[in-house]
Amino acid sequence: MTPRTKEQNEEIRLRRLAQIRKAAADVFLNKGPLLEIRDVAVQAGLGYGTVYHYYSNKGDLLHDLLWDALERAGGWLEAPLEAPLEAPLALLKVPPETQLKAPPEVPRASASAEAPVGGHFGLATAADTGNPAAADSRSGSRETAAAAELGPAAAGVRLLQLWAEDHALYLLYKLAGEGFASLPEARSAPLSAAFRREVLAPFAALLETGRAAGGAAASGANTAEPPYRLLRAEMLLAALVGCASLSLRRGKLHDEARDIARFLNL
Repeated sequence: MTPRTKEQNEEIRLRRLAQIRKAAADVFLNKGPLLEIRDVAVQAGLGYGTVYHYYSNKGDLLHDLLWDALERAGGWLEAPLEAPLEAPLALLKVPPETQLKAPPEVPRASASAEAPVGGHFGLATAADTGNPAAADSRSGSRETAAAAELGPAAAGVRLLQLWAEDHALYLLYKLAGEGFASLPEARSAPLSAAFRREVLAPFAALLETGRAAGGAAASGANTAEPPYRLLRAEMLLAALVGCASLSLRRGKLHDEARDIARFLNL
């Protein structure tokens, strides 16, 4: 038998990591922090030793799972609403080599230096009033055109349907609402800061664009980001997470996404 090449071994490794992370997200939905490596092995259809080879503890597994989901989370606003949702990774326009790669090394920084505390997601604080657009201008401007076409209602439906297909994404938003309390501070702070930059700020820009399109006052919307914009985005995401929970457990979130959006008056 011809030995596998280095490239083939790497492909197998990445595929196995994706399989384990997907199984872990499914298990976490049912068991939460009580998740054990053995549960993930059963869900993935793998031996305990195989999973343990990649992740010797659930803390590392959850950390990598969340960073992997965050890499996909930033592109959902740009995908066509009519695109099939059976393949969420393709819908998010993330190259295959990016989808499965290991998360970046986490810097050992304090929470105060990386992510201010406050709000449901521990992200919007008075710090946003000083230089409101500085940290998020690139993310917000990148999404402005897509936001104008998409609108808050369609965005909410899309996000809910993506959660139905990719449980790791739902888990990312859910744990963001809890300040990533399941992780040590040295890991949760950089993750919170990245979530704010890549997800929360663009979503806040989308909501503000929707308000302007509906006739609401939007004076200075392109140059400033008052605290209420991030707080509004935080509250709405928290509501979406809460409403999605029951439907997700029943396996009906994809079908009930539009009902939830109407209920929340998006």
